[in-house]
Amino acid sequence: MGLFSGIFLGMVLGIALMAAWQRMMTYRSAKRIAKAVDIKLLGSLNRDDLKKICGDNFPEWISFPIYEQVKWLNKQLSKLWPFVADAATLVIRESVEPLLEEYRPTGISSLKFSKLSLGNVAPKIEGIRVQSLNKGQIIMDIDFRWGGDPNIVLAVEALVASIPIQLKDLQVFTIIRVIFQLADEIPCISAVVVALLAEPKPRIDYTLKAVGGSLTALPGISDMIDDMVNSIVTDTLQWPHRIVVPLGGIPVDTSELELKPQGTLRVTVIKANDLKNMEMIGKSDPYAVLYIRPLFKVKTKVIDNNLNPVWNEVFDLIAEDKETQSLIVEVFDKDIGQDKRLGIVKLPLNDMEPETEKEFELRMLSSLDTLKVKDKKDRGTITMKV
Repeated sequence: MGLFSGIFLGMVLGIALMAAWQRMMTYRSAKRIAKAVDIKLLGSLNRDDLKKICGDNFPEWISFPIYEQVKWLNKQLSKLWPFVADAATLVIRESVEPLLEEYRPTGISSLKFSKLSLGNVAPKIEGIRVQSLNKGQIIMDIDFRWGGDPNIVLAVEALVASIPIQLKDLQVFTIIRVIFQLADEIPCISAVVVALLAEPKPRIDYTLKAVGGSLTALPGISDMIDDMVNSIVTDTLQWPHRIVVPLGGIPVDTSELELKPQGTLRVTVIKANDLKNMEMIGKSDPYAVLYIRPLFKVKTKVIDNNLNPVWNEVFDLIAEDKETQSLIVEVFDKDIGQDKRLGIVKLPLNDMEPETEKEFELRMLSSLDTLKVKDKKDRGTITMKV
């Protein structure tokens, strides 16, 4: 009797365990299917859809990569870097030194490299995106990062002093656009176009240190060098500006690849109101500087001892890309030595309509870079017809 009851209980217990196991497996399978459906739905959502769903709880670590990783390329670049760095040093010295002279601030009489070495740390390519936006072209966007150890020393000569200045802790973050113009003959590429994308804005971070002296020997030198570097990058490398290099010895017309004028911007600088006074005695002597490209600047006459100047001067500026370029207007206080900037405004050309005059009263800022705006006091307004 005990034997039969033991066998019966064992059978009941085994069947119960099997049923429980089957139920658990069915439950887990159903959960996996439901999770797969949820993941598929989430995978079809973009960043904006997720932000609507999550609201303020949207996690910043969620990303939508559009660039392919190229770890193999970074490994090869690390091996090639000593040779690339030596060759690039010669090219940079030959091509950048004329730009330093061309964009040299008025307070500096000479600006050259006294030392230039790109160091031992190779740049890193975070990813590459390949597109075919135009027929006959391949467009490659390269996510370029460099936190290197270069040795760059600038020999700076000014009227008041001469001092070597070292660029330390250099970091570069930018997207490089490379356009290959295709051809029917070997090597199948007739020209290469290189530029830095305007969005996201290229970041070049560094600190300046005087070698064997102090930066206070040249007041304002840090701001002057920052403005010069920004002008060179914006005016020569940042899209729509580009470098066009013919390749392969194939006769090719590169005029279609070059940046060409789209139109003329006529600006009437009318007046400014409530300018900041930078003088200890009397009032500022303001004048306005206008440009689309920093290399081609025009300026108004100086109005002496006046914080509400009236100019009523007309200027014509060449616009080359309405979608990406802007009109920049800076107001300065004319002074002995270095002129002081009273304010700056930016007007995107995309806000303009052809053959249509608009009047703007724009509030001036101390800098277009909001991260550098420390003085948030009112700097007045400038009125223009554009």
